[in-house]
Amino acid sequence: MADRIIGRHVYGNLYDIDPTTAKDEKKLRDLVVKAAESAGATLLDVRSWVVPGKKGGVSVIAIVLESHIAVHTWPEYGYATVDVYTCGDTADPWRAWKVILEGLKPRYYTVHYSDRSQVPQE
Repeated sequence: MADRIIGRHVYGNLYDIDPTTAKDEKKLRDLVVKAAESAGATLLDVRSWVVPGKKGGVSVIAIVLESHIAVHTWPEYGYATVDVYTCGDTADPWRAWKVILEGLKPRYYTVHYSDRSQVPQE
């Protein structure tokens, strides 16, 4: 088979997480960095923002050579979304997902997987 793009996308929703953790920008940044390292991804940059207000929270995004890892929280609702997308065959998005799941400790969650690889052109 000819050389092609391999893309793996793991994403989901985390419910009933600790609101204190969901508000902690530093802890969330550290968790995303740890997730990138665990996945074997090459961290290029990590940014975070605290969104004020009733429906605010924290957003963290890591740009990795292989694509990205993002976490968005809504502390008032005990809710977070997680998005891990990697390209190539070395970084493992499932390992990053597991680190984030263990760090945020939701009471329950949903997880989805999408193969975003290039379809070979013949």
